Amino acid sequence: MPFYHKLGTIPPKRHTQFRKKDGSLYYEQLFGTIGFDGMSTNSYHEHRPTMVKEIRKQYSVKPKIAKANNIQSYRFRGFQVPPENDYLESRKIVLTNADCNIILSAPKKSSTDYFYKNTDADEVIFIHKGTGKLRTHLGNINFKYGDYLVIPRGIIYKIDFDDENNRLFIVESYSPVYTPKRYRNYFGQLLEHSPFCERDLRRPEELETYNELGDFLIKVKKQGEIIEMIYASHPFDVVGYDGYNFPYAFSIHDFEPITGRIHQPPPVHQTFETNAFVICSFVPRLYDYHPNSIPAPYNHSNIDSDEVLYYVDGDFMSRNDIDQGHISLHPSGIPHGPHPGTTEKSIGKIKTEELAVMVDTFKPLMVTEEAMKVADEEYYKSWLE
Repeated sequence: MPFYHKLGTIPPKRHTQFRKKDGSLYYEQLFGTIGFDGMSTNSYHEHRPTMVKEIRKQYSVKPKIAKANNIQSYRFRGFQVPPENDYLESRKIVLTNADCNIILSAPKKSSTDYFYKNTDADEVIFIHKGTGKLRTHLGNINFKYGDYLVIPRGIIYKIDFDDENNRLFIVESYSPVYTPKRYRNYFGQLLEHSPFCERDLRRPEELETYNELGDFLIKVKKQGEIIEMIYASHPFDVVGYDGYNFPYAFSIHDFEPITGRIHQPPPVHQTFETNAFVICSFVPRLYDYHPNSIPAPYNHSNIDSDEVLYYVDGDFMSRNDIDQGHISLHPSGIPHGPHPGTTEKSIGKIKTEELAVMVDTFKPLMVTEEAMKVADEEYYKSWLE
């Protein structure tokens, strides 16, 4: 995210002596992306961040593919994914390609016994149900229903939930996640026509600093495997940092919709982008106000993009028989559009209360075995009259 943040205590200049009260040095770490060319943060640690005592078991979490070459439209009933106690074990990849994983998760317990670090991907975690605190080595962020948690790759974190009723929609991205470039000027500032601005982005406010030695388990994800590593110092030993690379939160409720006299195309809902896919937010908004407008979306062909829509809340006017937690997959190569009767039903309506998250990928998505466990295989027939 291209804006500056500072938290804790840091020295006046980078790469200079920064000493503790006892005269010993704090340990500086450059936490960066894309080599030395991307966004980075300079953090200062009580102990060396390099002290690995032991490497334990290593196991795969790669998805098992049910349909590698898919052209069938699907509906997946996301709330049928059963809750599990462990945060990582609860994460079920339902759709995947070389650029991203789309994940459903219903964790019941906070991650207390280990820390987690995803070195493969940036994570965008949408909070559908639940409240709590994201705790990271660069500070903490409280979260609630409707929040996107954007966690850059390499962040060490835990998630504390307030209770056991949690539902998460997660997108892992193998390329960095940014705000849409058409909403930024050449300095990186969000422009006046952007549907949100920097005031809406919640940065870490609380920095946990532990000066502890011992055995600290970090589960590291790399190349689709979890590697358990024991570090000699507490991962949350940062006394201060500054830079541009850190986690942040954005609420879907702070997205200001762009409307017009006639139906607006999906890019007006865009919230995040990578070089391989986009994430959009559909929020309550006024409908088109041309006297002959048709609020329902027109039929359109996904020639080179798979469309995934995660339904959060409200009345989904272009679909029949859709409920919270459902996911629709409309694959590239075939057209899709509103279900029979919904176009006519939308005429004359003045607003919608729908809430949904959309992911459009530029490479086809493969359907996993986990997805097929909650799939409606008759959904593709729902356009028949």
